[in-house]
Amino acid sequence: MVILRPSFPRKAMGWAMLALGVLGLVLPFLQGFLFLAFGVFVLRDQHIWAARRWAWVAGRWPDMVSNLEAMETSMAARLRHFAKWLRLRG
Repeated sequence: MVILRPSFPRKAMGWAMLALGVLGLVLPFLQGFLFLAFGVFVLRDQHIWAARRWAWVAGRWPDMVSNLEAMETSMAARLRHFAKWLRLRG
């Protein structure tokens, strides 16, 4: 079961990455596949179709997906800590 957590900034960033990915497929200096993968990663909690694609990727490369999700969790914790630190300073 997919739990959707709508967030406008996350949707905007994900769609921007998908657009860059499409551009990267035709432009030689952008890594199109990489931007497409990151766009689907960001949108996996926003849209059901992205969650399905991410499930396929997770089935195909489970070690890479677990590493990427661990990095996302770590970065979110660091950002929460930094935001808390800023509130204490201000």
